Amino acid sequence: MTAVMTKEEKYRQMIETPVNKLIPRLAVPTIISMLVTSIYNMADTFFVSQISTSASGAVGVMFSAMAMIQAIGFTLGMGSGNNISRALGNREEEKASWLAAVAFYTAGIIGIIILIFGTLFSRQMVYLLGATPTIAPYAQDYARYILIAAPFMMTSFVMNNILRAQGNAMFAMIGITTGGVMNMILDPILIFGFHMGISGAAIATMVSQMISFCILLRQCNGRPDCIKIQISRFRPSLAVYGEILHTGLPSFCRQGLASVAAVVLNFAAGPYGDAAIAAMSIVTRFMMFINSSLIGFGQGFQPVCGFNFGAERYDRVLEAFWFCVKVAVILLTVLGITAFLFSRPIVTSFRREDLEVIEIGTLALRLQLLTMPFQAWVIMVNMLTQSIGYGFRASVVAMGRQGLFLIPALMILPRALGILGLQVSQPIADMLTFVLATVIVIGVLKELGQLKKQQDTV
Repeated sequence: MTAVMTKEEKYRQMIETPVNKLIPRLAVPTIISMLVTSIYNMADTFFVSQISTSASGAVGVMFSAMAMIQAIGFTLGMGSGNNISRALGNREEEKASWLAAVAFYTAGIIGIIILIFGTLFSRQMVYLLGATPTIAPYAQDYARYILIAAPFMMTSFVMNNILRAQGNAMFAMIGITTGGVMNMILDPILIFGFHMGISGAAIATMVSQMISFCILLRQCNGRPDCIKIQISRFRPSLAVYGEILHTGLPSFCRQGLASVAAVVLNFAAGPYGDAAIAAMSIVTRFMMFINSSLIGFGQGFQPVCGFNFGAERYDRVLEAFWFCVKVAVILLTVLGITAFLFSRPIVTSFRREDLEVIEIGTLALRLQLLTMPFQAWVIMVNMLTQSIGYGFRASVVAMGRQGLFLIPALMILPRALGILGLQVSQPIADMLTFVLATVIVIGVLKELGQLKKQQDTV
């Protein structure tokens, strides 16, 4: 790919390049971005876990708050991004620029509101998120700096998706990975070198998010082949929010319910002590790392899908979907088998001194890894339906894993099966979501097939 392409060249690339070449080209930078983001999330968990089990549990508690911040950022980012892809595919550049500005500045405003109210009510917040009395002081220290980062995190998620929507995944990767690498470098320096404890981990995250924000903003507004984010285009209306939320709602369902599920998980694990909360936090972060490679690959598929759906190239939409399904199932199966074989060492590396954390975490991790091929199918179905604007069906699929099935499982199974119920809740939710996604996508694929036939007869 050339360093700078004209917008016409970018358009031709998105609707003419063979999908088996185009998707990997767009996906590799996104996969790297997602992996680096997951690695520095795990770095926080890893380094903080060296402090104490309660400190490790605090990261798990605050993860649910960070998941909600991410949920709002992804909702605005992917909601605007998918609409931007279709608008550019339909050569509506003014509309694309309008969508970008509304999403960006809305994210900033919401981030500032979260900063203010979260800081004022931080003690109440950490208990609401499932902290125990021993975890709460660590969670408050961590929250203080994470909340400052909230506006930068949310706007960065928006810019990341705006860049990807235009086929500029490489530029998005630069911003995300630079911040991620900085976080991993700063974590041990601030936690142990400057003896700042859990606050050092939070400051490292805050600084890295600010760095990513600056780089992404420069990429969006400093390149001729990117639509600009301009305050003059910030003209919010019910119509534009309706478009963004219709397409972005699946992301909110997926990420927002992940936040709610994390809170329910903390409360469900609470009766079994800080070790159970810490163990499930470690498993959650590691599974995010495994899934990030697939989500990154799927995000390489989304702009191709959106562009070609907007350009009425339904044949390429279907071709791209089946190509991605094959790659995704193979990828997650290989990663799942590998991680399964090393499950105990993986959990041990986070909390070597606590045998209870290791025992609880190892079984939970192994059970979740067994469902990896099914998760691959679910994620690709979700990416397809969201990219082509089938917001309701995409939302139903997105709600399945973390909402419709996981939350009830966490409320019922631990009471019936004890700690085993805690460990099997996610795998059971994954299998039920697989069935739901299959039922939904059959209808979507039939509709796309009919659109293709109609186009072929014209």
